[in-house]
Amino acid sequence: MTKQIILAAYVGGVNEHTLWEHPEAGSQIAFSTFKHVAQTAERGRFDYFFLAEGLALRARDGVIFDHDIAGRPDTLAVLASLAAVTSHIGLVGTLNATFNEPYELARQLASLDHLSGGRAGWNVVTSFDAYTGANFRRGGFLPYAERYERAEETVATVRELWDSWNEDAVAADKATGQFLADPSAGAFAHHGRQFDIEGRFTVPRSPQGRPIVVQAGVSPAGRDFAAANSDAIFSPYSRLAEAKDFYADIKQRARNAGRNPDDVKILPGTSFVLGDTQAEAEEKARHVKEQQLTDRTIQVIFEQVWNRDLSDYDPDGPLPDVEPDTTAPDFIQGRALIHGDRHATVAKWRALAEERGYTLRELAHEISGSADYVGTPTRVADQLDAFIQEDGADGVVLGSHLVPSGLDEFVDRVVPLLQERGSLRTEYEGTTLRENLGLPLPDRDGALVSR
Repeated sequence: MTKQIILAAYVGGVNEHTLWEHPEAGSQIAFSTFKHVAQTAERGRFDYFFLAEGLALRARDGVIFDHDIAGRPDTLAVLASLAAVTSHIGLVGTLNATFNEPYELARQLASLDHLSGGRAGWNVVTSFDAYTGANFRRGGFLPYAERYERAEETVATVRELWDSWNEDAVAADKATGQFLADPSAGAFAHHGRQFDIEGRFTVPRSPQGRPIVVQAGVSPAGRDFAAANSDAIFSPYSRLAEAKDFYADIKQRARNAGRNPDDVKILPGTSFVLGDTQAEAEEKARHVKEQQLTDRTIQVIFEQVWNRDLSDYDPDGPLPDVEPDTTAPDFIQGRALIHGDRHATVAKWRALAEERGYTLRELAHEISGSADYVGTPTRVADQLDAFIQEDGADGVVLGSHLVPSGLDEFVDRVVPLLQERGSLRTEYEGTTLRENLGLPLPDRDGALVSR
């Protein structure tokens, strides 16, 4: 049986992947940008539009700098606005569990679900640094382990609030349009380590029962939590062999948690470059990467690992001859360090540079990711379809180096090919995000019932 490919679209811009100076590049914060991407994705019958969240401006040596996007509007306001100009595509936003309270999160997301007719989703994240936490009452002082404990209890509490209105708890008076609520509707009480709250939740059950929950989990504990609690999981793996291992592992963990593994969807982030010929696509991809890896970008990439000022080092020269500074405050702030051990990372890079004669620029090209799908529309459709059918994932979250119009080319040239082979819908099956993702609906008591 042919698996249906789940497609999501995101607006890039918080790192160096977007070509800022491209003549067709648009605003990173204007509503017209988000509207164009969401409507283009809906035209391609994508499952959902995804919006990340930036809670702090990035800084270099304590000074705000313009290497990354300068600002990002509030996630919920953007998604609520998009609900008015779309009709089927899901609207999934990142909201931080470290800084937000369950009651307000539950109200905001349930409200978005009502406004969109059942298309809301929540990507759950935690804060990774005290720099971001300085903008809030809590966060900077929360230990690493406690952030995840808080996140787990946040998700559980939010779901308790969503489920406090069961299917029989409310009816509408057709004459007045007012709700006639059961006296127990919305009543909740949660007493835990992180939250001690009780009262009445004010938002009735939403059109899809409750918004979907999206997470990313790579560590064993993170995988267990995501497999037990998430409707969809962001995968960091886009190469088939490691992607299949991750896919099989998550599905088994879901079984161990008593869930139907088909109720947990796995989607890696990915990118593409198209050309009329393979050679043209590869040349275009090479050019895109050169534009992404500017001298400034290369400097910042390595400054984050060395944790010191590298402005005196020539990008076309050898690697810095100094060791990383692991005692100083973070030189680059507001970005997650993906290389945990600075000394080990630098040692590995030096060995690679010595073996291959790399300059800093050449090393940056080696360690920086390239587009996952490069080729003609037919080749990209073939590769993406094979990746899904061979259980590398259930779908992909697709972005482009060009905002906002980059997705148009994929929708116009690749989507029809996937539809022709039966791997992608030609029309939406339902009206809610859960229906279109094939996810179970909550019953009157909040338990998920598989289709």
